[in-house]
Amino acid sequence: SSIFFPFSLLHSQRLTAPKIPEGEKVDFDDIQKKRQNKDLIELQALIDSHFESRKKEEEELMALKERIEKRRAERAEQQRIRAEKEKERQSRLAEEKARREEEDAKRRAEDELKKKKALSSMGADQKRGKKQTARELKKKVLAERRKPLNIDHLNEDKLRDKAKELWDWLYQLETEKYEYLEKIKRQKYDVSRKRNLTYDTVYSLSRLKNPIHPSPLIGTGLK
Repeated sequence: SSIFFPFSLLHSQRLTAPKIPEGEKVDFDDIQKKRQNKDLIELQALIDSHFESRKKEEEELMALKERIEKRRAERAEQQRIRAEKEKERQSRLAEEKARREEEDAKRRAEDELKKKKALSSMGADQKRGKKQTARELKKKVLAERRKPLNIDHLNEDKLRDKAKELWDWLYQLETEKYEYLEKIKRQKYDVSRKRNLTYDTVYSLSRLKNPIHPSPLIGTGLK
């Protein structure tokens, strides 16, 4: 491409033409040739200066591009590092959450097991307490009813009276035992009758709700 230089710039840097000595022949061709050489030298200097400036500008432009690319690469690397750190942080949070949930579930299971054991122990203690209380009550009643004979000092008539007293007491015990057993039988009968009544009611309701299908109680021996 051609390079344009202002005409005034070229001529402003020209030297003043030499004075022509008096009495000598003037060689205008030589003067013109010298002027042309001088103009060519100046023009070449300007061209060299221009290309030097352009080369410097291109180098600066390349350096700027390199800095921009380097900065872009640094930003990309920083973003990659931040993304990896964020991914690691999210992974840690997820692991911590899973660990806490597992610990909470384990703790709840242990608490539930402790509660069940405590309730089971309380139930066993209550059963043992009831059995022990019933046993102690029975012993107490028998101890109260058991009377010492103390018959060594009695004569024949007193012995007969004592024997009659023991017989009456034994008869009373047998009577109470019979009444107690009958009471248990009546209670068992009432429970069985109420159970059968409940089964009949359930059967009737099931027939009303679903008359097509037979009752699940049929054939079970519960009716």
